[in-house]
Amino acid sequence: MPDCWRASQVRNIGSIEGNQAISDNDWEEVTKGGDQAIKDWIAAQLSGKSCTVVLIGSNTAGRKWINYEIAEAWNANKGVVGIYVHNLKDADGKQSAKGGNPFAHVTMTRDQAKMSAIVKAYDPPFSASTDVYQYIADNIEAFVEEAISIRNDY
Repeated sequence: MPDCWRASQVRNIGSIEGNQAISDNDWEEVTKGGDQAIKDWIAAQLSGKSCTVVLIGSNTAGRKWINYEIAEAWNANKGVVGIYVHNLKDADGKQSAKGGNPFAHVTMTRDQAKMSAIVKAYDPPFSASTDVYQYIADNIEAFVEEAISIRNDY
């Protein structure tokens, strides 16, 4: 999965501590346990974290478990932020099409607004993969801190 490769690149930056990428085989094992196993896995991933970073690939928006994780993080008073990764190269050296904003698919219960009205999704302003990587590396900590501040002020 090309988006998994791109997400691994960002996780390997080192700014996101304790967040290991799940392999396709591991994800298949989790999903074999059914919906409750997936919910439990997501809860474990969110535990002890102050912010959820959604790495947005070409097929991220609108996926059931992405939407669920976003809602769970927000409802647990965690910061939520998105970073588009389509211009990072995958294992084959290819970039992909930009995906939709996943926060446009999640509605906040309090005021029925789409999360995209509040939660930021950053699109690195570069087309070269190395520049995109450096932009994310240079800014991810600030993105996370801002997301936490936005959530605390909401």
